[in-house]
This record gives sequence, C-alpha cells and structure tokens, in this order.
Amino acid sequence: MPASRNQTPKKHCVSVSLSDQLSPPTTMSVYLKHSGGCNTVEEQRARWERKRNRTAKELVETEQRYFEQMELIATYFVEILKAKGTLRQDVREAIFGSIKSIHSANQILLVYLEDGKFGPGFENFCSCLHLYTSYADNMEHAVKVLQEQIKKNKAFVRFKKLQESRPEFQGLKLEDLLPLPLQRIHQYKHLLRDLTENTSRDNLEFQQLTKAVKAVSEVSQHIQDHARSHANYLQILRVQKLLKGRKTKVLAPGRWYVREGWLTAVPRKGEELKPKMFFLFSDILLMTKQCHPLHPVHSDKFICQCIYPLIECTVEKVFGHTKSQGGLISLTFESEKLLLMSNDQEDIHDWYRCLSAAIGQLRSKSTIVHKKDNLARRPLRSKEASMSIETQSVIPERGKKRNLNEGQWREQATNPNSQCSFPESEGTASKRLRLAEKSSERSLEKPTNTEDTYRFCIIL
Repeated sequence: MPASRNQTPKKHCVSVSLSDQLSPPTTMSVYLKHSGGCNTVEEQRARWERKRNRTAKELVETEQRYFEQMELIATYFVEILKAKGTLRQDVREAIFGSIKSIHSANQILLVYLEDGKFGPGFENFCSCLHLYTSYADNMEHAVKVLQEQIKKNKAFVRFKKLQESRPEFQGLKLEDLLPLPLQRIHQYKHLLRDLTENTSRDNLEFQQLTKAVKAVSEVSQHIQDHARSHANYLQILRVQKLLKGRKTKVLAPGRWYVREGWLTAVPRKGEELKPKMFFLFSDILLMTKQCHPLHPVHSDKFICQCIYPLIECTVEKVFGHTKSQGGLISLTFESEKLLLMSNDQEDIHDWYRCLSAAIGQLRSKSTIVHKKDNLARRPLRSKEASMSIETQSVIPERGKKRNLNEGQWREQATNPNSQCSFPESEGTASKRLRLAEKSSERSLEKPTNTEDTYRFCIIL
C-alpha cells in the first residue's frame, strides 16, 4: 500500500486576530491562516483584489457617463438659457437649482477617480454633499415650475425640443436628466460600500472610504425620506379631493396614508348589507359611501360617514384563519364595535395586518410621549435637595399633629372650661386653618393673660 494512503488528511484552520474581533466586520476583517502554507491567504487576497478592481472600474465608468449627462444640462440648458434670456433668472434657478455646482464638484471627483485616488477623491467630495441635499429638497418645486413653463411658455417649449433633438442627448428629455443627481447618490452608497468591504485595513484609503460611506449613506437616507414624505403627501391630497365637501380634513402633519379598499360593514339586525369604502391612515380610519352615480358633479366622490381614531381601537380576526373563502375582522372602539367582512381572504388578511401595525405604532409613540412628559415634569433638583424638601414637608406635619394632641390634653387637664376646642379628626390642614381663624377672633374679643397666650402659641 502506498505510503500516501496511510497519511491522515491535513486540517485547515481559520483563526481571527483580536484586533479583527474588536473592529467592525467587513469582508477583509477575517484573516485566514493555513497551517501548510500561504496559498489560501494569497488566493483570498487575490479574490478581494479582483472584486475591488471590478467595483473601481464600474465606479469610474458610471461616473464618466454621469458627468457627461450633467454637462448636457449645464451646457445646453443652463448656460444657453442664461445667455438668451428665454427664462427669467428666478424661474431658471427654480428649475435647475444647484446643477452647475454639482457639475463642478463631480468634475473634480472624476479626476481623482481616473487617477485611482478613491479615498482622497471621496474625502474631498463629501464636503459638497450639501449640494445634493438642497437639490433633493427643491426637486418637487423644480418639476412643478418646469411643467408650468411647458404649458405657458411657447418659446421655452421650442427651445427644449430643439436641444433634446441633439444626438448627444440620445433620446433623453430634460425630465429624464433632472433626477439623475438623486439616483447617483444611491449608486455612490452601494459602490462605495463594495469598494470599502474589499479594501484591506492596512490600505491608507480604508479610513477615508469608511467615512465617505457613512456620509453618503446619510444623504441617501435623507433623499429617500424626503421622497417618501412627498409621495405620502400626494396620496393624502388625492384622498382629500375624493371626499365630498370641506368638513372632513385628512391633511394633517404627521399623518401617513396606509391603504384603501372596499369592505362590507356588517350592520345591525334587519339592515341591508352595503359595501363601504374605507381609507386607512396612520392614526384614523375613514368609513365612506359613494355618492349617487347619477350625480352631475360628485358621481366619482365619497361622503365621509364616520372617522374612527385608532388610538382607541383593538382589532381581532373573527374568522379567516383557514383557507376558506373570505374573512371577518372585529374593530372595538370605546363607544362602538365594527365588523368588517370581505370575500377575498388575502385582502381581509392584509387589512388585519395593516390595522394591527398602525395601532401598534401609534400606541408605541403615545407611550414614548407620556414618558417624555413625565420626565419633563420632574423637578430639576438634586437628590439631597429633594430629600431635604420631603423632610421639611412631611416631618413637621407629624410634629403638628403630635403637638395638637399634647396641647389638647394639657389644655383640658389645666383648664376644663377652656374655649379652645379641637375637632375629633385632626388631620386636615383646612380644619386647622379654620380653627386658627376662630381662635384669633376669640382672642380679640376676650383678652387673655400672658400664660394663655403663650399656651395658645404652643398649641399652634
């Protein structure tokens, strides 16, 4: 038998250094050591290097394309419109915002990237991220102003069509180019994260790239939150326009649109089943009915019948747990109970899930607010000061009660016919106050000797 068969296979071990355990985990954070040689370590490093090179190449190529598109806006729209005077300055600034400044910042970044200096390039670029934030905040207004100019300004429409017909635009319109800076920020976040994960900690650019990932991610999150808030505003505005009349106001700060749909509200005995349109928001549930289809004006609108506050609601699934058709959920409020039914089991399950989530989030926010109120009402004094104030406010009360009992006993023992009488319940401050007023009146009417006055002072 060959000697090689008698040999036991070598075990490969993976060890992690202490510094890597304490540092944030990345793809490069685990250092592999092979007991029989360095082939595995070299292969892993080669794979990381190939991934990093692919990400770097994609970053440079997409940045070149992005810079060319920004140059189309800056050259063929901003500069020429400024020279021709087709648009007023305020209208031009409202539509294009900080496009010129963004174009200049990315021109500097592209030089760094083409030279392979990713860390220094993005470290310098992070100081210009506020341009993207302000551009994102102005985006909805820019689109609105652009649409107004397309409707009203014929000279601008002709100019716009002429520029968009150039071969450099490759069929793109101005409306397609304006959102590109916001899309590019999201691309930066993913590309920078891949580049950082495949960069060795020993590389001088690692710390620069890590800080850049954090800064770009914050701006990306701000843009996403702003876009989500605007989309929510448009949804609530749409619902507001669907409601007949002006009494029902659904536009409110902090309110979020969740969903809408037809459900059958189970009526009381003897009433007919009628479908209702429900609109669910983060804090209220609207039950509406459709206007008459033959109405000359409001045939496509709804009449609000009731507004249910979710903070008072508890939701339960009555049936619909199995795979049977349809389902029923129960909504319990302080003064009313509502049964909602649907023939679509998936739809009623989604309603139950959305209602439960909205109620849970609303109550958790309410709990946090109550905790903050309790903390705000707590007096700002030290523990020793609080103890001293409690001692002054509690102990003297007990002393007063004790002095009253002793004084009453001494008064009755020395002078049984004394006019100073005490009520049988000696605990309340109001009774002691009335007692003191009556005693002072009697003392003014009948002057007492020095001993009685002294004894009266001791009693109080």
